[in-house]
Amino acid sequence: MSGFLDARPRVGYFYAGRPAHSMMSENLHKLIVNDYKAMPIVVPESSSVYDAIVTLFLEDVGTLFIVNAKGFLAGVVSRKDLLRASLGNQALETMPVSIIMTRMPNIVTCTPEETLYQAAQKLIDFAIDSLPVVRPLEEGRNMELLGRITKTTITKAFVELGNDPTV
Repeated sequence: MSGFLDARPRVGYFYAGRPAHSMMSENLHKLIVNDYKAMPIVVPESSSVYDAIVTLFLEDVGTLFIVNAKGFLAGVVSRKDLLRASLGNQALETMPVSIIMTRMPNIVTCTPEETLYQAAQKLIDFAIDSLPVVRPLEEGRNMELLGRITKTTITKAFVELGNDPTV
C-alpha cells in the first residue's frame, strides 16, 4: 500500500524500485486548484483608491481583484500598487482604482482544472503573491472570477500533504 513493494501471483513481494520522493511528487501533482481555492476579495472598478486600501486592510489580504460592472475580472491591485498611489499628494478618495490596477490581458491567471503545482510554478515564475482562479467565457476575453490561489494556500496544501501518513 505504501508503494515501495509490489506483489505478483506465484512470485511474491519484491521491491518496486520507486524512491519515496517520486511518490511524494505524484501526490503533489494530483492536487487540483479547485479543491484549494479561496474566496476572492473583490472591489468594483469604480471604487476609489481609498476604498481599496480600506478593503485591503479589513480583509487582511495582499491583493484585490477588480471587477467590471458585469462582474467579470477587469484587473488586479496589489499592496505595492496601493502604496505607490498613496505616496503622492493625490486625493485618494476621488481617484478611481481603475487608474492604478494591472489590466487584462496582463494578468496571470489559473483555471480550476490546473494542478496546484502548476499554480505554484506561476507564482514563482512571475514573482506574484496570488492568482485569480478564472473560467474563460465564450463571449470574447471576459473571465468569470471563481476564487484565488495564494502563497499561503500553497503552503497549507504542502503542510496537509506532509501530515498525510500515507505519503
